[in-house]
Formats: sequence, C-alpha cells, structure tokens
Amino acid sequence: MNGRHDERLPEHGGGLAHDLPVLARRRMIRLMAGASLVPLVGCAPEGKTSAAPSASPAGCAQIPEETAGPFPGDGSNGVNVLKESGVVRSDITRSFGDSAGGTADGVPLTITLTVVDAASDCGTPKRGAAVYVWHCDREGAYSLYSEGVTGENYLRGVQETDARGRVTFRSVFPGCYPGRWPHVHFEVYGSLADATAATSITNTSQLAFPKDVCDTVYATDGYGASVRNLSVLSLEDDGIFRDGHDRQLAAMKGSTGDGYTAALTVAV
Repeated sequence: MNGRHDERLPEHGGGLAHDLPVLARRRMIRLMAGASLVPLVGCAPEGKTSAAPSASPAGCAQIPEETAGPFPGDGSNGVNVLKESGVVRSDITRSFGDSAGGTADGVPLTITLTVVDAASDCGTPKRGAAVYVWHCDREGAYSLYSEGVTGENYLRGVQETDARGRVTFRSVFPGCYPGRWPHVHFEVYGSLADATAATSITNTSQLAFPKDVCDTVYATDGYGASVRNLSVLSLEDDGIFRDGHDRQLAAMKGSTGDGYTAALTVAV
C-alpha cells in the first residue's frame, strides 16, 4: 500500500458519523410494520451462491432506506456527477468526461440489481426506472471527495432498468475502510431523466457483501489495509447493517481470477 488510505481517516470517520442517524428511523419503521411484514428475499443468506436472488412467494417488503453518506456525488453534498455527460454507462471502472482519466484497480466485480414493485408482491419488474451506484475504490477512497482522487469520478454510474427491471455495472470489488462493512451505495429514480437531472429519488439504500467473499478478495494484492479493517468489524455491529441486512446482502458467485457477480433484488 502507498499510505493514501490512512491519510483519509478523518474523512471516513465523518462518513460513519453521517451514516448513524438513519438507524433510529429504520428501527421505527420496523416497529410500525411489526408482524404484518413477511421477510422478503432480496438477498441470499451469507455464503450462498446463486445467479440472482428472487422474490419470496410469501410476500415482500421494500428495500430498507439508508443514508447516502457524505460522498454521494448527486448534488446533495457538493459536486453533482449525475448531470455530467457520460455518467450513463455500464462500465464504471474508468473516470469519464473532464476528469483526470484514471482507472480503479481491483478484483473485477459485476453488480446486478433487479428493481421490482413491492406493491405487486415483488412480481412486477420496474422497467424504465434508473439506478445510480457508487462505492469506494480498493484503497477505501471515494472519487470526487477523497484526497488524491478528487479529480477522478470512477466507480460512479447510472443505468436504466430493462424489461426485467435489471441494471448491470462492471466495477471492482471495494475495499474496507475503518468503521464500515464493505458496501455499495445506490439510489433508485423513477426514470433515467430524473436520474440525470438529479431529482426525485425514490429510494436510497446500500448493498452488503458476505464475509467469506470479502476474506477471499482481501487476500489478493492491493487489499492489505482491508484485511486489517475487516478483522475488527462484523455485519451485526456495523452502524448501518446491524439492525437487519437480510434484504441487503448480495448473492455472490465467481472467483478472484474470473471476477465476482453480486446480485440483489431491490423492492421499491
């Protein structure tokens, strides 16, 4: 490692502080829902591998609402990458437009999100919606915000859902920075026009990765700091996922050599 990660610790400490206030709101939603909500699928149990999670025939519930954190790039905290030409793309490993033109390194990762209508018991895909995803790089840095990569905008992109309600992004496996379980942020919009105008967000949430996959990826070159950071964390203690992650834990398949696919059903 080149030491960049430790230089950004104050930023990530602030990120965790920004993440915590949403917990009280999520707990209230769960209390109000009570036993009337049947647990949804959304994601597979830790360690399970499958091509994509599917909705439970018993019922479904919306994806838990989460904070966008301090590095969204959607105009709510400084820079707005959503209005830049080129943000609609499937390969988010490279920066685009007037950026520095860098590329994020790491184990290849394909992120597949399937957006479905919760009101239809998750049986109806949301065709024509849009999803904006963003996450940190291998060293735990967020483009546009973190020291050393403020001139980059990689690991950010928008896609319109297809007839199956799916969007797919080619990325790299994110690192684990101090205080947070490895995750991917995403926002759901009603349409691509809404997303590129950065208006009318319908849902904001986060995808979590299973521990066994994280351990395997972080044993490869370039993820040294992530091994140390993950060793003192757990999903059950994470400030965001500790009150329930069953609908946010990605179903994984793949390998470090061929790359991984992370799949999640997102009920909105």
